[in-house]
Amino acid sequence: MDTPLFLLLIAISSFGLIVLYSASAGSMQTLYKQIFHFALAIGAMLIIAQIPPYQFKRFSPYLMLFGIFLLILVLLFGSKSGGAQRWLDLGFVRFQPSEIMKIIVPIAIASILSEKTMPPKPLPILLSVISIAVIVLLIARQPDLGTSLLIGASGFYVLFFSGIRIQIVQNNYLNLSLIFSFIVGGAYIAWNYLLIAYQKKRIITMIDPSSDPLGSGYHILQSKIAIGSGGLIGKGLEQGSQSQLNFLPEHTTDFIFAVIAEELGFIGVIFLLILYGLIIYRCLVISFESEDNFSKLLGASLTLIFFTYVFVNIGMVSGLLPVVGVPLPLISYGGSSLITLMSSFGIIMSIRKHKIPRYLQT
Repeated sequence: MDTPLFLLLIAISSFGLIVLYSASAGSMQTLYKQIFHFALAIGAMLIIAQIPPYQFKRFSPYLMLFGIFLLILVLLFGSKSGGAQRWLDLGFVRFQPSEIMKIIVPIAIASILSEKTMPPKPLPILLSVISIAVIVLLIARQPDLGTSLLIGASGFYVLFFSGIRIQIVQNNYLNLSLIFSFIVGGAYIAWNYLLIAYQKKRIITMIDPSSDPLGSGYHILQSKIAIGSGGLIGKGLEQGSQSQLNFLPEHTTDFIFAVIAEELGFIGVIFLLILYGLIIYRCLVISFESEDNFSKLLGASLTLIFFTYVFVNIGMVSGLLPVVGVPLPLISYGGSSLITLMSSFGIIMSIRKHKIPRYLQT
């Protein structure tokens, strides 16, 4: 176990429990449930940390096939909630298969790209892109655009760290122009043919939340009020008017960052960002110090995924990004996302624990 990373995770988790207790108006039931979730998540992290990285690489094809199988089952037999079909109900447990894909996709893509020397050859790149596209399309069909884009990003991060270059033509300026044209064309196709009505509305609301202040723009407007009213030192725990009087929706889950800004102010936000920064720095150090390409790719991509969750949630709550339902890592109330996140930290700890000295490699 990597002691610095473990202590940082305990520190930010403890901070999250304090904020959650305040956001839930002193509800001990909510606090006890979250402590139970943390106990399960830390247990999963410590168990996964004992598994050598080469075992993840060895079973990555089976994990990918199993994940795709579960996503197909969701489309065929999944239970619906809120207009989305994202869950499998086994009677004794109800879970969301797309959550485990957040770990499976980086493992599988890192395994494909680390088979040969890096940068990878065209065939592994093509196989990786096809695999990512299949997963993204299956999750987008649920529909769950936010999760599908995040999982697509997780696969892209592995490609990025593997050192690939997008070189369509030899001329750099023409190459950039073509890439930009593809992006613009893709955005046009997505807006006119792929995005459904509520997804377009979220983007419009992000640009101008005041266009529907009592409807789709309500979340963002109330969140901005909470963030702005916190000032430098905040109003104090359990003193935030937006959260305590229930003006702020989802204040224990997706919008808990606004509670931190309102009750603990700018200082509380900076403290949280420092903890996030230290965790990201420690994970990157572990990844870059590993001796094999698979561990480097997997550890670095999992770290960047963690950063993406933090960035997307804070951007969403601040009105800089569309509302996509991404919880604030290690702070928001919830069990499945927390266990998935801690499992990814368990993989990073495994990379540190099972690091093989270069002189012992064959």
